[in-house]
Amino acid sequence: MGDRRVVEDAFEEWANGEGHVSRLFAEDMTWEIAGRSAVSGRYASAADFVAGVLEPFAWRFPADHPFRPVRIRSVLEDAGTVVVVWDGAGTTVAGTPYENTYAWILRMRDGRIVDGLAFFDGSAFDELWFGVPPRNAGGG
Repeated sequence: MGDRRVVEDAFEEWANGEGHVSRLFAEDMTWEIAGRSAVSGRYASAADFVAGVLEPFAWRFPADHPFRPVRIRSVLEDAGTVVVVWDGAGTTVAGTPYENTYAWILRMRDGRIVDGLAFFDGSAFDELWFGVPPRNAGGG
């Protein structure tokens, strides 16, 4: 199965509430968030990215109704790199909507993401990050 299909399958599972794209992260993955949002910068490992961004982001949504992809606009593959442009949405623990469009550039190795670069609307993200207190940071 090609890298494009692996990524498409992971996004489909995530959209259906049957998993998360993070299952594709290589442990030694690096991830960069472009721009000037609260979480912009480079993360040195999958664990750093999950702890610094994905978990606190998830805590801003109800556990039983997490943020998910709602539309995949495009998935392209070239020379070991998969580009996914997608829309995500969810209702926060504060009852407010959050929607954003993302472009992820994923360098792949053996069906795993080894390097990611993400672009999104940083203003919308920061409104969520600073405007919605996370539910119990222990995840519950």
